[in-house]
Amino acid sequence: MTNTLRFPAADPAAAAAFFAAQLAFEADPDDVVRDLEAGATAGFRLVETRGRAAFERARIPGALNLPHWEVDGATTAGWDRGLVYVCYCESSMCNAATKGALRLSELGFRVKRLSGGIAAWQAAGYPVEGDSVEGDSVEGTGPPGVACAC
Repeated sequence: MTNTLRFPAADPAAAAAFFAAQLAFEADPDDVVRDLEAGATAGFRLVETRGRAAFERARIPGALNLPHWEVDGATTAGWDRGLVYVCYCESSMCNAATKGALRLSELGFRVKRLSGGIAAWQAAGYPVEGDSVEGDSVEGTGPPGVACAC
């Protein structure tokens, strides 16, 4: 038997439920950028969950910054509970977006996480703004201006 098939594939109905659930928790950079370019942002808002210095260095245009450790009832008091908040951080190796999404969901907000964070966004060639987007990567680890900072 092959390694690929050592564990049988799920029943199609179970697979459909699993993948639908996964999509309920994550947003793809390609889908988000298409919505931003089309001006179709009425139902969601991007939230950068890294620290303020990281946000100033490099961010997705239009995102707001709320570090995950500052998410509470006071910092989100004026937020629209009808929106879906798409949290992002540095990359899939950083969990600041997960922490921010957890805290927001505990406060009753609907949330998703941006797959791959700003590093995947930049690697796809999508627009980034900030103080260091044209410079060297922070600590030489990723795209220009990108660092975990959480």
